[in-house]
Amino acid sequence: MIKRALISVYDKRGVVDFAKFLASKGIQLISTSGTARLLRDNGLEVIDISTITGFKEILDGRVKTLHPVIMGGILARRKDQLEELSSLGIETIDLVVVNLYPFEDVIDRGAGLEEALENIDIGGVTLIRASAKNFTDVVVITDPDDYSIVMQELREKGDVTYETRRSLAVKAFAVTSRYDSIISNYLDGSKMPRYFLVAGKKFLDLRYGENPHQSASAYITKGNSVLMATQIHGKELSYNNILDLDVAWSLARSFDKPCAVIIKHNVPCGVAVDSDILSAFINAWQADPVSAFGSIIGINRELDETLAKAMDPYFIECIICPSISEKALGILRHKKNLRILVHSDFFEPPVSLEIKGIQGGFLVQDWDTEDIDEFKVVTETPLDNSLRDDLIFAYKVVKYVKSNAIVVAKNGRTLGIGGGQPNRVDSVRLAISRAGKDACGAVLASDGFFPFSDSVEEAGKAGIKAIIQPGGSIRDRESIEMADRYGIAMVFTNMRHFRH
Repeated sequence: MIKRALISVYDKRGVVDFAKFLASKGIQLISTSGTARLLRDNGLEVIDISTITGFKEILDGRVKTLHPVIMGGILARRKDQLEELSSLGIETIDLVVVNLYPFEDVIDRGAGLEEALENIDIGGVTLIRASAKNFTDVVVITDPDDYSIVMQELREKGDVTYETRRSLAVKAFAVTSRYDSIISNYLDGSKMPRYFLVAGKKFLDLRYGENPHQSASAYITKGNSVLMATQIHGKELSYNNILDLDVAWSLARSFDKPCAVIIKHNVPCGVAVDSDILSAFINAWQADPVSAFGSIIGINRELDETLAKAMDPYFIECIICPSISEKALGILRHKKNLRILVHSDFFEPPVSLEIKGIQGGFLVQDWDTEDIDEFKVVTETPLDNSLRDDLIFAYKVVKYVKSNAIVVAKNGRTLGIGGGQPNRVDSVRLAISRAGKDACGAVLASDGFFPFSDSVEEAGKAGIKAIIQPGGSIRDRESIEMADRYGIAMVFTNMRHFRH
């Protein structure tokens, strides 16, 4: 039974209405200075915490709630410690409503160390942890969104259920854990700290993982994410959908021109840029229409009526775009299994690091967001300037193909993509075979250097006119000579793009 509530919040959304509800149930309200003032201004009777402790707030409010009378009232076990509590003249506190100073917001706007330190909450974290530890006797609320469930249970049952108390306690410990991890990472100051603390908030429970026998959930950490897109149509997303959407969004976002990206099993099977998004989509689909069946599509322009009509005949799993017209949505709405996601921050880059799990640990690195706009021609064969844009286009795409990765492209569209092979020459053969006769006059991009000249020879036989690669092999000279033998212009970027 809740008789006394302690309320001390920074985020004051909904707190007045919640406090009024508590008061209507005869629950006594205790509060700290700022929150108490707000509640009194709204006609509520509130006891100052200093009245309870007999000790005023000190050090500009740094010490308000850290007192045995408060901690004892929260931590006492009701089943066997009430007699001791009574002998000390301490009353129980049955509900604690606390949220924390906005440390993360303060550092995100670039505040200095002194301001950041002042926004590290001490008393609030202590209250939350104490309440959560004793959740069987104390209800703890750290999120204004949870006021409603507590109000509902008090209204219908006269108390808060064990299940809800436990759930709120779990959330409370998650809040303090995340809060402390942000502080620790900030004070460490390095990109790769000694203790890398990751705190994610569950976004979605998934039906299963990569395969039906694997359980899975999706979590949001920090910065822009494909999970921040709004799903406006279709059934629930799967684990594999999210992985593919992430690649489709990331690749489409990397181009300034209208771009369409078609992804299958986390790998591009067709990519194109053009003067308009309809042409880009048509060219991307035609790059590999067999693989495109059941694909995930990313476009970096609005999905309009004309494009929707072009997409309508095809089986597509998901589409992600910056916006969609009402007419386009009307055309595609009959496809009940098609998921459509709109990302209003489509072009905002991610700010977090890439984390990859391994058994018993994880690896951390920067996202591979670097692009090239300059390169060095290393062959005697000069580069035809008309091929320059295609080289840069192909090199952007190859970054998203599993290594060993090869992309054959012409006129702003992929013709053949070969990846995931344990040797580079097989990836070259695969990409060229998919391009077919269209490989003649096209360009070829490689995510890594050529260890031997055989890959260049295969490209020469297919009529490739220019190759872009990082360079760096001890046999670079052999590859350069082979390129000159076939009249291929070869450029080095000095930037590798492996993807595993």
